[in-house]
Amino acid sequence: MEEEDNYVEYVPVTKRRAIEAQKMLHRKGKSSTLEDELETEKLAEAKPSLLVQATQLKRDQPEITHTEHLVQQEKEMIEHLSDRKTLMSVRELAKGITYSEALLTGWKPPLKIRRFPLKECESIRKQWHIIVHGDDIPPPIKNFKDMRLPEPVLAKLKEKGIVQPTPIQVQGLPVILSGRDMIGIAFTGSGKTLVFVLPLIMVALQEEMMMPILPGEGPFGLVICPSRELARQTYEVVEEFLIPMRECGYPELRPLLCIGGVDMKSQLDIVKKGVHIVVATPGRLKDLLAKKKMSLDNCRYLTLDEADRLVDLGFEDDIREVFDHFKAQRQTLLFSATMPTKIQNFARSALVKPVTVNVGRAGAANLDVIQEVEYVKQEAKIVYLLECLQKTPPPVLVFCENKADVDDIHEYLLLKGVEAVAIHGGKDQEEREYAIASFKSSKKDVLVATDVASKGLDFPDIQHVVNYDMPAEIENYVHRIGRTGRCGKTGIATTFINKNQSETTLLDLKHLLQEAKQRIPPVLAELNDPMEDAEAINSVTGVKGCAYCGGLGHRIKDCPKLEHQKSQAIAGSRRDYFGSGGYRGEI
Repeated sequence: MEEEDNYVEYVPVTKRRAIEAQKMLHRKGKSSTLEDELETEKLAEAKPSLLVQATQLKRDQPEITHTEHLVQQEKEMIEHLSDRKTLMSVRELAKGITYSEALLTGWKPPLKIRRFPLKECESIRKQWHIIVHGDDIPPPIKNFKDMRLPEPVLAKLKEKGIVQPTPIQVQGLPVILSGRDMIGIAFTGSGKTLVFVLPLIMVALQEEMMMPILPGEGPFGLVICPSRELARQTYEVVEEFLIPMRECGYPELRPLLCIGGVDMKSQLDIVKKGVHIVVATPGRLKDLLAKKKMSLDNCRYLTLDEADRLVDLGFEDDIREVFDHFKAQRQTLLFSATMPTKIQNFARSALVKPVTVNVGRAGAANLDVIQEVEYVKQEAKIVYLLECLQKTPPPVLVFCENKADVDDIHEYLLLKGVEAVAIHGGKDQEEREYAIASFKSSKKDVLVATDVASKGLDFPDIQHVVNYDMPAEIENYVHRIGRTGRCGKTGIATTFINKNQSETTLLDLKHLLQEAKQRIPPVLAELNDPMEDAEAINSVTGVKGCAYCGGLGHRIKDCPKLEHQKSQAIAGSRRDYFGSGGYRGEI
């Protein structure tokens, strides 16, 4: 059967190729000898497989030290974070609008100051511990008179007991009056508000004198704050200087406080008359602009107070929407006590040739505050709080992490006969305003609050701040204790810690106490500190501690704030899944 079918055995392709190669070698008079095998090996060596190549590369690579590996890891994380959208309006991004020159103002320092040699300017900055970055930085000015402020403003400053400018004012005021964009970083209670309020009044005054405002027009200047209380406080500072100017015959400048929780009609009445200066929170401002009740066509001056906080609270997109309403170039200023490198780099995208004025390290604690840290068990905290209140005379400020604790402590203190008020984001505007007003006027002795009262609020007479809960983020701690020790006065901050706090937070606190040369309690001194080996990383990266939140007790890979932001971003992306998303107002 096989012979009949002419059956031919199947030969695999490889075997056939080998036979053909053999035949060719025979034709050339060669046989498959040892030499051929060596030749084949050489060919194989000439073109190794990818797996062999990969192994070879790994073997040839120089060994990376643990420090180099950590530095590389941090660089990758920071690069990944810089993928955030720039802080510019959609219109500017779409049309590719960029500004290369700073805005011109009519202000110039006196001739003798303009002629200051560079060496003398550096000497003044060194004397006042001012660090500046930027091109063509205006010279520092050591007194208000040389800043050419109007006479009523100088008289008001004198009346308030402000005779000498603080370091941030010495350099910050000339920079802003010259029309430059600026990032201002200085410890709490150092007079940052005046740095942007006085030039704002000057800008509004100049515009009003050149071309008086018509009904429905304005504003010329805008200040955005993260909380209603801070907005109200800034508005009151603006009003304080406008009243004596009006009395001295200067043109009337109308300010507007634009915050949520207040009837919009009263705000619209001022807009209809024509408004020069607006102090606002992002929610209500966005609302007014979206309803076309107010325009920013003439606005050329913008300040973001506690700028890092605005970004942290998720107002970044709201601010970008506000930017969309500007029709021309603006002078942009960012201020805070804690502005980590990450936020500074992110903010620079919105600024033109910015000048960074830094008094002390960003995120450093105020040196006028005595920081006391005490280990108190969770269940004993509320009783121990009564003892702490007796350390100093009132007023005393007590900070808690959540609203429920605020209400519990407030109730407990009232039962014990303590004159106390409370404030948190869950209370209505009337209650919040009553609490702040009665505490500031010394009618009440204790204010119990969440972090809503920790940013920027000025209580000049407070000698004692109690952190009932140690905040998870060290930035919040710096802001809280900065409510005391203001304007050169000293104050005490008492912080309760226990096993509820993470080791990262406690290490941040330990490093902050070391930096401020404060007493370190045994419970913190005993902590195993991984940052003691981080000097090598600091020298390579140039960043001390965490590049994201500014904490000194950890690196960016262990940052609790970054973890919190990531979890919030995940929650935010799911927020609208069941239609529960919606318009978010300000705190």
